[in-house]
Amino acid sequence: MKIATHIVATLFGLMFLAGGLFFFFGTLPPGPPEDSLPGKFMAAFGPTGYMAFVKVCEIIGGALVIVPKTRNLGLLILGPIVINILCFHGFVIKGGFGPAHGFITVAALFLLWAERKAFAGLVNRTDA
Repeated sequence: MKIATHIVATLFGLMFLAGGLFFFFGTLPPGPPEDSLPGKFMAAFGPTGYMAFVKVCEIIGGALVIVPKTRNLGLLILGPIVINILCFHGFVIKGGFGPAHGFITVAALFLLWAERKAFAGLVNRTDA
């Protein structure tokens, strides 16, 4: 189980690390047409710098997930980004899910399950 966790965490972290770096190096494929709803949605974030902030969080979170000692912090950083990706594809694109989205979802849930003892304090809080 420990080896599977390391493999999944490495692949998961590398996906976010690569996505963030590709954004800054300008090697991402062209986005949706600007007259489409997803194109308008993304065009609204371009000039604000919001996407740059998200991509920096992806780079930091991806790097932290790869290292076992910092994996939980990386999962906390990437959690909202994963939810945002799924909501964008579910609500804006209306179901444009691909294999990468499936992997991201399953990998995030698997890593959360593998690290569930570390996150138990967030859920099972007792007032002392």
